[in-house]
Amino acid sequence: MTTDIAFPISTTDLRSLRGRDDGVVLTPDDPGYLAEVGTWNSAVRIRPAVVVGARTADDVVRAVRWAADRNLPVGVHATGHSAVPNAEGGVLITTRRMTGVTVDPTAAIATVSAGARVRDIVSAAAPLGLATVQGSSASVGAVGFTTGGGLGPLSRTYGLASDLVRSVDIVTADGRLRTVDGDRDPDLFWAIRGGKGNFGVVTSFRTGLFPLTRVYGGALFYDGVHAREVLQGYRGWVAEHSDATSSSVALLRLPPDPHLPESIRGRFVVSVRMTHVGPAEQGARIVGPARAFAPTLIDSMVEIPVTEIDLVHQDPPGPLPVHERGMLLAGLDEQAVDALLGQAAMSPQYPAVIVEIRRLGGAIAHPAGDPGSVPGRRAPFLVFAMAPDVPPLTDIGPLTVQALFDALRPWRAHGTFLNFLGRSFRPEDVRAAWPAAERARMLRLKSVYDPGNRFRVGHALLSAAH
Repeated sequence: MTTDIAFPISTTDLRSLRGRDDGVVLTPDDPGYLAEVGTWNSAVRIRPAVVVGARTADDVVRAVRWAADRNLPVGVHATGHSAVPNAEGGVLITTRRMTGVTVDPTAAIATVSAGARVRDIVSAAAPLGLATVQGSSASVGAVGFTTGGGLGPLSRTYGLASDLVRSVDIVTADGRLRTVDGDRDPDLFWAIRGGKGNFGVVTSFRTGLFPLTRVYGGALFYDGVHAREVLQGYRGWVAEHSDATSSSVALLRLPPDPHLPESIRGRFVVSVRMTHVGPAEQGARIVGPARAFAPTLIDSMVEIPVTEIDLVHQDPPGPLPVHERGMLLAGLDEQAVDALLGQAAMSPQYPAVIVEIRRLGGAIAHPAGDPGSVPGRRAPFLVFAMAPDVPPLTDIGPLTVQALFDALRPWRAHGTFLNFLGRSFRPEDVRAAWPAAERARMLRLKSVYDPGNRFRVGHALLSAAH
């Protein structure tokens, strides 16, 4: 299939890349190109001039050097969960073939290759009685999840995934493969853990694990008519939680999908999700007040192995065409709940938007050791919205999400986790994620490690004009 990409690269140039690279090298006219550049969010089209499917760190080094010699921008993805459509004319390095994970059980450290998914870490660690911080779904790419912050159902207890990283192997703009940590290039190590792909291509990283085999968790579902009672009850309930308990509450307008339980199929529902690190009987006592918010349609709260934490949120497996976005909140008072419900609890004609409020705090706000560059971690709540990006909702979905965020603007906290920026890839939006001092530090380090702004694909700090 031929695309309309302007293709300025000569056959000789391509031959030189293909001749030196052990991976897959494709251009828009090659079979397999569209599959190679495909993303989890199928509404996002990534259209680079060249895509390199790397198999090794050496493939990444060669691709970066090749792009640098031709003054081409470079981007990277494994699963494309946080992909944005700004790879036009550049070189995209896909790492999905680099999936190895090894675990040192004595040191409780996992070495994770660039294309591994979080579930690969979970699967390797669990038989040894160890666990990692995963997101609401373990299907995401481990590097993107971690370098964008890494928020999940265990984060109030163990922090963000980025907090556990011990060292990173990264190919920087000069084509050099570096190992960075708190002693070697500590400024770069700080910037990577929160700055995603702005400083290079991560080929592997080492992350700490913790002893954990089972948690108490699941979800409660209520009819949407009880949305206000549930949200107001949730506010008071989470204020009493220790760092051992992580939770969220979501408003869901579900489709009439036969795969969904009949009790919630095709309905507007509210769901409270919880994960507790501790004895099952303790978790059951904690969830007790939430069971009294309103009559429950489904109650799945039980003790589960860490390998089944995906069941808490039950995210759609995808790929899906969606418009998504997140925003940090400085608080969640009664007026904020009413503002949210004024937008999210509308008529059945309202698009099937998912709105979730996640409780932050705990180890997220007070990490042990160097926290990296993740911005906004002191905010107490995060609100996330997702709308379908399919006709006839292509235009309506973004408008409804924007209306929700406009309504919640009085409670907005400064900063944004890059993993929740959605398709907001304008450099000014990315830079606004950090307060002034941290933003200045990020830009200074960008000038040191990527003076030519090679890495400007994805959620980029600088535009092509810089």
